[in-house]
Amino acid sequence: MRLIILRRIFIAVSLLAFLPLLNAQDRRTIPLDMYLIIDGSSAMEHSRNEIAAWINEQVVNRILMDGDRITIWAAGTSARVIHSATVSGDAGRREIAERLRTLETGGQAADFSGAMTNVASSLTQRAGDRSRLSYTVLIAASAESLQPAFSGNAQHLFRWFRSEQSSRWQALVMAPGIGTRVQQAAAAYMASQR
Repeated sequence: MRLIILRRIFIAVSLLAFLPLLNAQDRRTIPLDMYLIIDGSSAMEHSRNEIAAWINEQVVNRILMDGDRITIWAAGTSARVIHSATVSGDAGRREIAERLRTLETGGQAADFSGAMTNVASSLTQRAGDRSRLSYTVLIAASAESLQPAFSGNAQHLFRWFRSEQSSRWQALVMAPGIGTRVQQAAAAYMASQR
């Protein structure tokens, strides 16, 4: 019986963590912190325009609202922040599009683990802050560039995700801190049943 209850709690918390991509006007009033991690390896070149169009349509125009914060990481040979700002009007959205258009790529490696480790650290620092939602999207241009992240030191950060795939790339919606939240919710529920 307890296992069934724990599963239900896990499913409920997972659904909350993986909010569907909603139109901005239908979304909550709580501001969002968006972490966007983009493949910076040479594999990105063959699908750059398609990826940029998807990000602009699905993320920038559908999810982000004025007042939301976005941090864009380029996961190349080493991970680095290429843009961090609070979204403000059309000018802010154009700046994001420009950063995507001019993203420098090269090399065979994509340091997704480094970017995810930094994002997870940032989320941990603000773990008690319920005034903002967090959403992490990782764009991988190839399975080869993503594979090392699943077997490295940061593999635990890739445990909770849902994937949207294209023929040449995939987007992973990540929840790096959800394991702890699921455990806390389950413990609170079990304590309330005594």
